[in-house]
Amino acid sequence: MSFVSAPLDHDFKVTGELSADLFASTSGTDSDFIVKLIDVYPENAAPNGWKAESGPEPGQFAKSLHGYQLPIAMEVRRGRFNKSFEHAEPLVPNRPTEFLIPLRDRDHVFLKRHRLMVQVQSTWFPAIDRNPQKFVSSIYTATSEDFIPATQRVYCTAELPSHLVLPVQP
Repeated sequence: MSFVSAPLDHDFKVTGELSADLFASTSGTDSDFIVKLIDVYPENAAPNGWKAESGPEPGQFAKSLHGYQLPIAMEVRRGRFNKSFEHAEPLVPNRPTEFLIPLRDRDHVFLKRHRLMVQVQSTWFPAIDRNPQKFVSSIYTATSEDFIPATQRVYCTAELPSHLVLPVQP
């Protein structure tokens, strides 16, 4: 799922420790939750010397930053390790669970006219190995029968307020 802000009307600087506080569930007994914070460039960025109003030469648009999505912070939380990295345990199917996901220290300015995008997904394959969605002793020894379909849900309510923590600077 993706959330995208309106174009910013001023520069927006974040400096310090970023994190995601995600309330989510899965119909399985294990799942990955990946959170990405992305800087989305304007559609008319025109960085290659040509003017957006006159249009690019053939192939120039593909070399531009028009609408480019620059990853600022990305992190995965494997559900089995949500409570402890030393002791894996299964998730309770369909139970909303809080996942505190550190996005590490950052120092970035989202420029005026850029947009902030937040993406939440449950796979990052092939960067991260596939999660079978079923709790097994080790995903590295999971068999094909262990890989099951699952439904993930992200909650954004007053009771379960998924959100990012961004230290904003003046």
